[in-house]
Amino acid sequence: MCNVYYDVTYNLGHWTLNLKLILIHQLEPIAALATAPGIGAIAVVRVSGDGAIDLTARLFRGKDLTQQPSHTAHFGTFRTAAGLLIDEVLVTVFRSPSSFTKEDVVEISCHGSEYIIRQILTELTQAGARLAKPGEFTQRAFLNGQFDLVQAEAVADVIAADSAASHRAALSQLRGGFSKQLKDLRQQLIDFVALVELELDFGEEDVEFAKRDQLRQLMQAIRAVVQPLIESFSAGNVIKNGVPTVIVGKPNAGKSTLLNALLNEEKAIVSDIPGTTRDVIEDELFIDGIRFRLIDTAGLRDTTDTIEAIGVERTRQQIEKAALVVYLFDGSTTTPDELQDMVAELNRSGKPYVLVGNKADATSDANRQALSDNQPVLWISAKDAQIDALKVALSAQARGNTAMQTGSAVVTNARHLQHLLATDEAIARALSALDAGTSADWLAMDLRVALRELGELTGEVTTDDLLDSIFSRFCIGK
Repeated sequence: MCNVYYDVTYNLGHWTLNLKLILIHQLEPIAALATAPGIGAIAVVRVSGDGAIDLTARLFRGKDLTQQPSHTAHFGTFRTAAGLLIDEVLVTVFRSPSSFTKEDVVEISCHGSEYIIRQILTELTQAGARLAKPGEFTQRAFLNGQFDLVQAEAVADVIAADSAASHRAALSQLRGGFSKQLKDLRQQLIDFVALVELELDFGEEDVEFAKRDQLRQLMQAIRAVVQPLIESFSAGNVIKNGVPTVIVGKPNAGKSTLLNALLNEEKAIVSDIPGTTRDVIEDELFIDGIRFRLIDTAGLRDTTDTIEAIGVERTRQQIEKAALVVYLFDGSTTTPDELQDMVAELNRSGKPYVLVGNKADATSDANRQALSDNQPVLWISAKDAQIDALKVALSAQARGNTAMQTGSAVVTNARHLQHLLATDEAIARALSALDAGTSADWLAMDLRVALRELGELTGEVTTDDLLDSIFSRFCIGK
């Protein structure tokens, strides 16, 4: 037996509706370890599909699982088909459709021994289940209508979230985020496209079923949603992968000392010899729930040393890639003119930056005032780890981006960006065609493209290759 789904495809050029029958063999039970592999106190083995409860019940000694209601947990023992004891377990029963996959699901909590886990999975597969593929539980949940494709992908992002910002963005998408709004707009566009296509069948009679003013308003409404999402990707990528923060400055400004102080470990070699750091050193730091990817670089200066020159060039490349630049200078030796030259270069780069004066204890009040006259300078002593003010400034810079705020719709996935860009381009062409009074067939062509791109974004239009590509990146058991 199998579940039946319909993939609705509009062949609107001839005003026909093609229904492709999809038979999804989802009722075959699958099993996998749902917790992280390795030895631990507890492990959870998940079983989903038709017969999941029955086959588990044959191996479980305790209450009759086949008679238990959904969302109940039962203590007992898990045994081989021959009756040999494997482990004491806690089995939780979820009945269709009130489960993650909308199928019958059993979760077996056992001790985290690799041997026990292997034995339980072996018995389950011999009883009729098969080992799940990566992401197959979430794929079944998507195919069974538990959520759309954007939400399905957010499951993996929630699992991978390692900061408050990335968790917030992933959770927003898991709960519907922008996809529900796009699906509603797409449905309205489908209705209009159907009317535009219908006009083609009455071309000789010069009729207009789709009101052009209403169509224009709808397309503008779609762009009003899509364009801010496209613009949010830069910030979304930072949220998901961390804020690339490059520490730059002249040799011996104390960049490596600062990196070590921020990380609270001896990550970089510190030396009085100029040019010690010749390559990029990178590590991560969490400040107020935001992940910063700290990058220590070679000192910026003209040099005849071939190796050091390569390091300086890499420093300039890192500035181009950075989302935030920390320019560190030695307050005791830097002149106001030298600092102004560097500020001008940073301004040309267009990157947000923080000016940090190091060796505050060795800088005279007069020099400190002169260096701070034309721009705000944050004074620290990296050697003494007096850097709390810098951490506050970094957090403030990151939170200054509206995408970091709670409730903002943020795109963090490159696939989503691709479809949003294609949708916006197609809608822009359709609006231009509308302004030019282009015939309905050309208008319909661009609108079809927009429909397809929006459908592929949310999963209303999918291919097996697309789903395999997305869900194969999930961990097994999810």
